[in-house]
Amino acid sequence: MFESLSERLEKSFKILKGEGRITEINVAETLKDVRKALLDADVNYKTAKVFTETVKEKALGQNVLTAVKPSQLMIKIVHDELAQLMGGDSADINLKGSPAVILMSGLQGSGKTTFSGKLANLLKSKKGKHPLLVACDVYRPAAIEQLKVLGEQLNVPVYSEEGNKHPVKIAENAIKQAKQNGNDIVIVDTAGRLAVDEEMMNEISALKKAINPQEILFVVDSMTGQDAVNTAKEFNDRLDFDGVILTKLDGDTRGGAALSIRSIVNKPIKFVGTGEKMDALDVFHPKRMADRILGMGDIVSFVEKAQEQYDEEEARRLQKKIAKNQLDFNDFMSQIRQIKKMGSVKDLASMIPGMGKALKNIEIGDEPFKEIEAIINSMTPYERSNPDSLNGSRKQRIAAGSGTSIVEVNRLLKQFMQTGKMMRTVALNQNKVKSGKRR
Repeated sequence: MFESLSERLEKSFKILKGEGRITEINVAETLKDVRKALLDADVNYKTAKVFTETVKEKALGQNVLTAVKPSQLMIKIVHDELAQLMGGDSADINLKGSPAVILMSGLQGSGKTTFSGKLANLLKSKKGKHPLLVACDVYRPAAIEQLKVLGEQLNVPVYSEEGNKHPVKIAENAIKQAKQNGNDIVIVDTAGRLAVDEEMMNEISALKKAINPQEILFVVDSMTGQDAVNTAKEFNDRLDFDGVILTKLDGDTRGGAALSIRSIVNKPIKFVGTGEKMDALDVFHPKRMADRILGMGDIVSFVEKAQEQYDEEEARRLQKKIAKNQLDFNDFMSQIRQIKKMGSVKDLASMIPGMGKALKNIEIGDEPFKEIEAIINSMTPYERSNPDSLNGSRKQRIAAGSGTSIVEVNRLLKQFMQTGKMMRTVALNQNKVKSGKRR
């Protein structure tokens, strides 16, 4: 997402490159291009107009330091305003309550059921909560089954009532059961509905009144662009929801919904769905998103993802093996699995400043890992533990078993040796620093 917008904004800032100072003329020219880029990204017209007017006002009011180029200053102002446009700071979800009740709302096909599962998974794995999923979509039998499958997959209980066509009663009974069973979170998945469907809107309003949720979340498919923003406004007028969830942010979308929705409904974007897996859910950080839009990467999220997979005990064990020069292919495989858990290689690389642009037209899958894993899996336990034992005949057998060639097996061995050497150098330098501090 935002690839096209990032590219357009970069071209806009080039207008100011080489300019000695900011003037009304070159600012107007730059911002005309910025506004067009925003509109092409499906940002609401009024939002784009107010945004560029604010940037112009701030840019012309700035005294440019001799050390700062006009284009750099403009990027800084646009960055800050983009972050502000999307909410400024990340917004927490309200989990106060015994249990805390979260009500889902949105159109059909927006991803409410999937998001309910993802949210349950996040609250369980990262917040130590005990969620209960509630199937209140009584109109689509597949929705109840889908929620049950997700619950089983995540080891999260699902409450449903066969034959009961009254969502309010189902939700009330689910909350009673949650209190009895010690579930501290109740996530109520509801049917998709159109804002113009009076009967369905009355139903969700009745649900809100009956269960008095701590959070009402509006789930919206970011692929629908400005339609998503208009729908959000209609739902908010009726429900006064607490936050927005943007799903399918990993798709080929222009990103207008993410940039417009906050300014139109004045409600924060709380989470974004970034893939199909149950852990593909991120807290929305406006400043980090502004970084990514302007090609600055998102190193903070990268580090956080790495820390999530960091195993302290495993790291200590690995450190000892590196110090003794005993690193083997079992350790190599373990590190690959940790990297894969962090997400797709291209997504991770795009978080590193400058890499997003460099990788724009390059397709990066997890194929390199598949090849490495195939080679390592074709080794015997002895060979994995003793890399020095890999002679010519063993390599030939491993290549045949993994469907690769001797060249590829040798390449992996070289990478393995280089990795081990690099790790030993880092460990040695760390020890020198520590011993220096002790002195």
